[in-house]
Amino acid sequence: VADHHLLKSYKTENFAEALELANKVGALAEEEGHHPDLHVRWGELKIEIWTHKVDGLTEADFVLAAKIDQIRS
Repeated sequence: VADHHLLKSYKTENFAEALELANKVGALAEEEGHHPDLHVRWGELKIEIWTHKVDGLTEADFVLAAKIDQIRS
């Protein structure tokens, strides 16, 4: 988002699947020491990543995004 945030939405079959995905992403984020904003709703998980310390994007943001994509595939 405007070279400041990474934003992606994952469609799911229902709320339970969105919540399950959020929990997997949360566990990965905790391992990485990087904590995205997660928005769970029926049929969707939205993930927003950026580094608060620099108020923008770092290489770690892109690494986390790639690892999240691997969870979903």
